[in-house]
Amino acid sequence: MDQILIGKGEHPVQLLARYGNRHGMVAGATGTGKTISLLVLAEGFSRMGVPVFMVDVKGDAAGLAQAGVANDRIRERVAQTGIEGYACEGSPVVFWDLYGKLGHPMRTTVSEMGPSLLARVLELNDIQSGVLEIAFKLADDQGLLLLDLDDLRAMLGFVAESSKEISTRYGLVSPQTVAAIQRSLLTLEREGGENIFGEPALELADLMRTDLGGKGIVSILAADQLILKPHLYSSFLLWLLSELFENLPEVGDLDKPKLVFFFDEAHLLFDDAPPALKQRVEQVVRLIRSKGVGVYFCSQFPDDVPNEILGQMGNRIQHALRAFTPRDQKAVKTAAETFVPNPKLDVAQVISQLGVGEALVSTLQDKGVPMPVERTLICPPRCRMGAITSEERAAVRGRSPVGAKYDTTVNRDSAYEALSRRAEQKAQAAPAPPAPRAPPVAAGRQSAAPAPAHNPLSDLLWGTGRRQGMAEAMAKSAARTVGSQLGRQILRGVLGGILGGSRRY
Repeated sequence: MDQILIGKGEHPVQLLARYGNRHGMVAGATGTGKTISLLVLAEGFSRMGVPVFMVDVKGDAAGLAQAGVANDRIRERVAQTGIEGYACEGSPVVFWDLYGKLGHPMRTTVSEMGPSLLARVLELNDIQSGVLEIAFKLADDQGLLLLDLDDLRAMLGFVAESSKEISTRYGLVSPQTVAAIQRSLLTLEREGGENIFGEPALELADLMRTDLGGKGIVSILAADQLILKPHLYSSFLLWLLSELFENLPEVGDLDKPKLVFFFDEAHLLFDDAPPALKQRVEQVVRLIRSKGVGVYFCSQFPDDVPNEILGQMGNRIQHALRAFTPRDQKAVKTAAETFVPNPKLDVAQVISQLGVGEALVSTLQDKGVPMPVERTLICPPRCRMGAITSEERAAVRGRSPVGAKYDTTVNRDSAYEALSRRAEQKAQAAPAPPAPRAPPVAAGRQSAAPAPAHNPLSDLLWGTGRRQGMAEAMAKSAARTVGSQLGRQILRGVLGGILGGSRRY
């Protein structure tokens, strides 16, 4: 196979394999058939031996793993589009999940993510991002590995403890800023972020596999929960694109791509993105073509993607847009202006008239020239058009070629362990605190005698440290009596007898 049949207009509309790395755009309103177009492209690339990576936001892309069912509607569409040799079949699929629930864990390390993307994941401000940069630089200078969140948290703690020394060499660091970053880490960890960072980290070669029959394996990332955290979703996929760009060799134009990357909900990549990040995306998209990688964005509106990147999209599939609002009308105008004109079509009018399963399509043809836009009836996919059961997913995961490699977490020696050892060594090297001294004994006095043995009768007569005895009580009572008139008389009588005074009878 050297081409993918997308559908039928006045003529068959095809995407040529040698221009599959010239990127593409699939756009349209909700419910107009974008997912069907993605399935047709994905299984078409897989059948020609090209590995595919795609994001499953709604759960229906998982249907690629199962064969479809040919009903009357499918047979009618097959006849209308002129597919030859149509048969219901699934594609070889590997399921991935950043949280490790619906597929194999897809991890990266903190160091590989880098401070720029991690700052976006944590939603840090400029000052906090600068401190995070310092933490990464300090880890590099001291040879400390940042693999998981425990490592990063330990590194930030070290930065806070040594803020004075670090500030003089790397830049101003305040404990308050470090504490703010730590709180962001707690939020990420509470949302399941501790599963994303660690080892074994993803190896790109495992996304570029073919099965024994020569079909490209479709790697599907479950994103129904991930999409609820837009910054994490977009930052992780941008990291994956950057890794492909930095690690794959230059190959120029091939007969077919080495990998095709489908980026659903593409607008999340650019929402609230700083200019430097947008420039990075533009650079990656422009240059990754020469690495043999094709990138296909999917979103509701074509202007969700910046013009600098939209201009790199050689293959375009535009489903219906409903021009109900000024925003919709602007999107329709943008879509119409980016197609190669067809004298037989009023593109701006047709976009709002397309039915489900129809699209305006323009692909690159001979010598890389885009064909005039064509109103196209999209082919039915061979796979199931819908979600799969948990049992079917478990069966696919059980026969995965990479399950044994990624399903077990590895925790090797890194920054957390190294800094913990440093703290222990510092505590052991510190001098022992002096023993408490006994209070001094006054001159001429003897030290207190040892306490007598416990005697119940003695306690009753003389009391204990907490309760007075009978003798003490009688003495106090007698002292009080002395102050009374009767006491004075008794005292006088006693004294008179002692001194030899007269006695009365």
